[in-house]
Amino acid sequence: MAKQKIVLAYSGGLDTSVILKWLKETYDAEIITFTADIGQKDELDGLEAKALATGASKVYIDDLRDEFAQDFIYPMFQAGALYEGQYLLGTSIARPLIAKRMVDIARAEGATAIAHGATGKGNDQVRFELTAAALAPEISVIAPWRNEEFRAEFPGRAEMIAYAEKHGIPVTASAAKPYSTDRNLLHISFESGMLEDPWFDPSADSVKDMYVLSVSPEDAPDQSEYVELTFEQGNCVAINGEQLSPLGVMDKLNELGGKHGIGRVDMVENRFVGMKSRGVYETPGGTILFTAHRKMESLTMDRDVMHLRDGLIAKYATLVYNGFWFAPERLALQALVTESQKNVTGVVRLKLYKGNVIGAGVQSPVSLYNPDIATMEADPTQAYDQGDATGFIRLNALRLKVSSGVEQNRK
Repeated sequence: MAKQKIVLAYSGGLDTSVILKWLKETYDAEIITFTADIGQKDELDGLEAKALATGASKVYIDDLRDEFAQDFIYPMFQAGALYEGQYLLGTSIARPLIAKRMVDIARAEGATAIAHGATGKGNDQVRFELTAAALAPEISVIAPWRNEEFRAEFPGRAEMIAYAEKHGIPVTASAAKPYSTDRNLLHISFESGMLEDPWFDPSADSVKDMYVLSVSPEDAPDQSEYVELTFEQGNCVAINGEQLSPLGVMDKLNELGGKHGIGRVDMVENRFVGMKSRGVYETPGGTILFTAHRKMESLTMDRDVMHLRDGLIAKYATLVYNGFWFAPERLALQALVTESQKNVTGVVRLKLYKGNVIGAGVQSPVSLYNPDIATMEADPTQAYDQGDATGFIRLNALRLKVSSGVEQNRK
């Protein structure tokens, strides 16, 4: 009989390297590894050879950067998604893409299961498995960290390192960098280790080398830099007049933002599984794009459409954070968002300076801002009669006066 096939989400780190070997031995299965190139840069070097040496029968390393930028990052930014007022969802938005491709590979290879190295305490397990449930309910999911035998064998990192050494698995685990990282085109995150203490200062000189995408604001250039972003229907299509793909936009903005120390966030967030966790994030390009998009909307978006969409931002962001990217409610919200963006077109000018993104001008061929109407001087169009405001205020004040009268009578 042919062996069972399992597709493993593989990063080449300590956890997934050990899990690869453990799955092969425990399930007597053929392990196919999958690594998504979503902007990790040199973290992908040598992964294929390492996976094969560790026991993988086949290795997929797929370049998904264009799809990630165009079909995941851009739609999410059109929605103005921001989790708990701070987090631009860099890790959250990558997981449904990874899981989607894993499902595709599993079907193509005839695999009966997919596996991941997410812990039983985090959000990623939910994101991977909800995506699999939505796209391929017939494929089972193996989560070793929720397996009692696995946890008993590996109660800590020391046991995992010893297991790796025993089986000749090359790993790099160092006490000098006790935190964990996750990098992609949109951001890089840092958590665990010394960061588990919310009083620890992540901007301290002692961890200056932790950061990858950005310099500290203190070390950023003393001279500000202007940048212009061109939007068409809510999507950035050019920077400083140069037409770029979504991937090209993200690469360019990451470079500019990193240079000026933009996009660092330190927050304690609420995980879907019920606990609070502390994360530090670098999102240089995303921070610039988010700010520019909002400024473009301010000029071109109808007031009530904007307020309606804004009322749904928290819901949309929570759906992404919790792993419901392929859920019908997120798709329905996206349809509303897409409609809201049809006139979000024009150019935004920003000034970048020592961690700050400062608005420096906005223009659009479909601007809803009319200086003749908004002027404090005489209105040459006579489109707005200030006297009309008297009746407008009187009607809006009516219910307040009635309510006040009721309260006064009670006294």
